[in-house]
Amino acid sequence: MSVRPNLLGALLAILNLALIIFVGAFLYLLFGDNLVETYRNQPVPMDQATYRSAGGRNSVDAEEEIVNGIHVQSGLIYAEGFDIVRGNCTACHSAKLVTQNRATREGWTDMIRWMQAKQGLWDLGKNESVILDYLATNYAPEDIGRRANINVEEIEWYLLDLEE
Repeated sequence: MSVRPNLLGALLAILNLALIIFVGAFLYLLFGDNLVETYRNQPVPMDQATYRSAGGRNSVDAEEEIVNGIHVQSGLIYAEGFDIVRGNCTACHSAKLVTQNRATREGWTDMIRWMQAKQGLWDLGKNESVILDYLATNYAPEDIGRRANINVEEIEWYLLDLEE
């Protein structure tokens, strides 16, 4: 009787091995080419020093690029107070929220107070005056708008003669 349990155990081991081989072959047929390509011809990662010495463009430099007075990555005007504004304002929202708005110093103060009361903005401390100076200087209301109204009474009218 001891022969049968050993035979049964060996049979179960063979069936388990066959099942593992079958599942492995099935997965290879489904995903094999993708798996092989994933691990083939991968570029060797370079550290920052190697990248710079190889003449590559440093991604940190690209993030800090300034073109025509605009910080390229954020879109903010690069002026005094820029770093403090970027650090505080973009911690919660996109810089686009700043660049699309225009306000006086009082208007920016009101927006900051609203964010502190309703949105959980922290106390800006001594940075608040730097932030307000930057915003009031670079994102003040623009004095452009609609053209002036036309004074109809000053127009010199004439009649167009269409009969000829």
